[in-house]
Amino acid sequence: MISKIRLQKFLSERGIDSRRNCAEIIKKGLITVNGVITTEPGFHVDPDDDSICFQGKHVSKTKEKKRTIALYKPRGYICSTSDKDGKTVYELIKDIPERLLPVGRLDKDSEGLLLMSNDGDLINRLTHPRYEHEKTYEVTVSGTVDNKIIDLLQSRLLIDGYRIQPAKVKFLRQIPDSNRTLLEFRLKEGRNRQIRKMCELANLNIHRLIRKKTGNVSLTGLKPGKWREINVH
Repeated sequence: MISKIRLQKFLSERGIDSRRNCAEIIKKGLITVNGVITTEPGFHVDPDDDSICFQGKHVSKTKEKKRTIALYKPRGYICSTSDKDGKTVYELIKDIPERLLPVGRLDKDSEGLLLMSNDGDLINRLTHPRYEHEKTYEVTVSGTVDNKIIDLLQSRLLIDGYRIQPAKVKFLRQIPDSNRTLLEFRLKEGRNRQIRKMCELANLNIHRLIRKKTGNVSLTGLKPGKWREINVH
């Protein structure tokens, strides 16, 4: 008996992306099955006999070993497979044979905890808004930081036409011999450059932004550019 599975599931199990994102990849016409472009995520394929390609490259018939790591992304690195815009995080994990994808992203000027995985279901669980996994950041800013500004940062600010969910923002300390302040941001959503845009609305200038924690995984013990294997449940 031939055991067929949905194309979307097949791609996710091979570490292409989360199951949700694999559906979009298929709809965009980036997948061929036996040389024919297939745009239906629910199309059934035979992993043993069908030739499946993503952007012209064959997708392995065998499932990759599931692997998830915690990486300290240094400032100046981008979360991309293309190096046209600078150094990528993939330069830091060259010794890992599996094809890992960033779980969420950090922009080039930010640093800190970046989870990377080839477990499509896990990626979906950690990135989909409905699961509300909290992320913690430490942000060094200059500008006036008083109770009024803290209240503003914790409000449902309008960013790019979207009313964000309230964040938790806490004053940590004043940095000695400077006009800079260390703040903690805790978010359950992570829109593109959200903290930077929040601070811009509050007239605060960001000097350093570090992601310290995602869910129950923290940056503790990691140095910039280093990674460790983790189990996320």
